[in-house]
Amino acid sequence: MVYEVRPEQPVDRDDVLRVIATAFGDDGDRVADIWANLGRHRRAGLVVEQGGHVLGHVGLSRGWVDARRSLVEVWVLSPLSVEPDRQRQGVGTALVAAAVETARGSGVPALFLEGDPDYYGDRGFARADAHGFLPAALERTPRVAFRCMLFDAWEEWMVGQLIYPDVWWEHDAAGLRDPRLAKGEEALG
Repeated sequence: MVYEVRPEQPVDRDDVLRVIATAFGDDGDRVADIWANLGRHRRAGLVVEQGGHVLGHVGLSRGWVDARRSLVEVWVLSPLSVEPDRQRQGVGTALVAAAVETARGSGVPALFLEGDPDYYGDRGFARADAHGFLPAALERTPRVAFRCMLFDAWEEWMVGQLIYPDVWWEHDAAGLRDPRLAKGEEALG
């Protein structure tokens, strides 16, 4: 499959929100609303396009690590969305790779996410707690699902708790709540 990965443009808004909504099923409208509301914060989006049609999207939003010395600006990868009929065809992998390069090129020391440890582990993301980081939602994020990738700008003092922009809290989207949290913990073992 030949497609183009490129930065999200304002003209892509409706297509991006549609892809997010369909990719996330029952939670799709809520996740799309989060991405739309992140517009007032520093963010970057990338899309996969084929023949003028947006097939997938990945979002990066600014977050911070609350280190002892000072707040450290980082990127958070979320959401990753691919049209359901195009999943498992490499679109998500291409988007993750582009997001990593975008974050690395911005000069931040780290990129964080909450997600499937197998999927993201295969794409270079390590357990964040192994480096001394704490998730934004301490009691609601399975540690194995809290992942990061460190870049050249990272220094050993840059550890602490991840802080999300307000919009994640306004939508109660940091970590998971029961019963999804309990099911996730059980599945992750």
